Amino acid sequence: MQRKIYLDMHSLAEAQQIFWTRFGTRLTGEETIASRFARGRVTAAPVSARFSSPSFHSAAMDGLAVRAEDTFGASDETPLTLRLDNGQAVPINTGYPLPADKNAVIMIENVLMGEDGTTALIRAPVYPWQHVRKVGEDIVATELLFPTGHQLRPPDIGGLLTGGCATVRVRRRPRVTIIPTGSELVALEDYPESVPPGKTIESNATVLAGLAEQAGAEVAITPIVSDDFDIIKTHLEDVIAAGSDLVIVNAGSSAGSADYTVRIIEQLGEILVHGITIMPGKPTILGVIGNTPVVGLPGYPVSAIIAMEQLVVPLLSRMQGVYIAPPDTIPAILAKDLPSKSGIEEFRRMIVGRIGERFVAVPLKQGAGAITTLTRANGILRIAAASEGEVHGREVAIELLVPLPQVERTILCTGSHDLCLDVLDDLLRQRAPAYPLASTHVGSLGGIMALKHGMCHLAGSHLLDPDDGSYNTTYIRKYLAGRDIRLITLVHRQQGFMVARGNPKNIGSVQDLYGEGVRFINRQAGSGTRVLFDYELDRSQLDPDGIDGYQQDEYTHMAVAVAVLSGKVDTGLGIMSAARALGLDFVPLVEERYDLLIPGEVFDTPMIQALLEVIDSQRFKRTVEAMGGYSTRDTGTLVPLA
Repeated sequence: MQRKIYLDMHSLAEAQQIFWTRFGTRLTGEETIASRFARGRVTAAPVSARFSSPSFHSAAMDGLAVRAEDTFGASDETPLTLRLDNGQAVPINTGYPLPADKNAVIMIENVLMGEDGTTALIRAPVYPWQHVRKVGEDIVATELLFPTGHQLRPPDIGGLLTGGCATVRVRRRPRVTIIPTGSELVALEDYPESVPPGKTIESNATVLAGLAEQAGAEVAITPIVSDDFDIIKTHLEDVIAAGSDLVIVNAGSSAGSADYTVRIIEQLGEILVHGITIMPGKPTILGVIGNTPVVGLPGYPVSAIIAMEQLVVPLLSRMQGVYIAPPDTIPAILAKDLPSKSGIEEFRRMIVGRIGERFVAVPLKQGAGAITTLTRANGILRIAAASEGEVHGREVAIELLVPLPQVERTILCTGSHDLCLDVLDDLLRQRAPAYPLASTHVGSLGGIMALKHGMCHLAGSHLLDPDDGSYNTTYIRKYLAGRDIRLITLVHRQQGFMVARGNPKNIGSVQDLYGEGVRFINRQAGSGTRVLFDYELDRSQLDPDGIDGYQQDEYTHMAVAVAVLSGKVDTGLGIMSAARALGLDFVPLVEERYDLLIPGEVFDTPMIQALLEVIDSQRFKRTVEAMGGYSTRDTGTLVPLA
């Protein structure tokens, strides 16, 4: 079957206008539900109170109920005695009905009771209705509680019940059906132990359902449908006939030979948009079958989520008469150059934190399939289609994905990668949950340069000085001269060769990398591991050009481990804990020291002190050593730089 090419791309704004104009004035039907279960629902008619609240005059304070007129004239000079035995004053508790012949309450603190309990002395008068909640003070029967189109919050439920409204007329939740397609997809429930070769766990439908439910919709997910034109077509026809307010077909929206969604929608109905100038999310399809909007979302997770948030979620809110406020934005300094393709509006996931008086935004890796960039991000940078990117040091507008206070308390860590940073993050969240640790991996030298430019709170480094065997101190003096930097040892760790089980290529030293058919994966230039590897080659007087794969690199130990596990390469240099995590064998080469570099100006802040407390804890040390390949003999030690 021939490929379907994007013939008429639309900007995001154009696509939103087309889609929302076609369906944005369509409201879901109405239904009456119990008020107790109405949180988040939208009123479909004005709601008026049936009861007044309070429905009787009641005491607002503990004290004595009186006629205010009986207290006039009381003062310090002329105290007044009231009698309780004849009903002139009546003891009353907060919330109790006021006796019919009383119109005020004297606070008990202002009363001196007689010894026999029949009299009370007061030294100040009260005015009529003082300390009394009068009938209808909060709600008057028949008054408007909520207008049409009000989204009910938890306090509103209290207002409904207090006003005597046991039921409320609301907009029906939009009914959304999601159809996951793809012959490569399998359900996790069917393969709980391992994924069959060539298969992918289906997760998009659940994520999309969560976004739709968060927008107030009721969602049904169909079984996975294989990549077959007729099967998908029949399935979509059945779903449309069953009645939904919106249908989502996930995957098959691109221009590949097995991407059938656009042809099926075109055959059954009408294509409004195919192809939007955004990245991720370009292949999105907006269409209609009969009177039902049908959306074809890309299969890559980030693409699907971005398109869902930008196009579908707002429509679901409009169907219920709900206005969605634009996201909060803050200005932030960009920590890295971000080139971008002109003509495409790009959504870049960011980690943002506050350093001194400014916010700093650190980009996460690109990739429409990298869902972890969304799980880790706390902000989004939108790069305009007319732009060719943003440059390091420029102030940009960041859309927040979390509350601003959380961003302000985020600890930005960059530099060298180590698995114990994940342990540190987890234990820090348990001990001091106000301070999330967000780490990005740019290599040891990259971390030092980030510190130099004020782009992080701390950096991980294990840079070896080949001349004297020291770690990090030489590079601090070279690149951070004059800066107050505190060097804290985090761990000593084993570096070596990660190899497949059984070490089939018999890798035992750097010399073995020159063996016939041995494929190697390197670490990026500027990383401590790359410096260590080059040092070992130089010490053995070996030419790196003779190594198959020396110019191919990865940015983390786990990425190297995955390359070995997948069979892409035979070996790579990394830490023992990464090898053990993926069940690889490990050939030790050297023990090195891994430190954290912390600027003096942030060292005494609560967030860094909380981090150091975790590092000093026995729990952190035990957990790290259990991973294998680590020693915590100097963990938490301040290394002298002189």
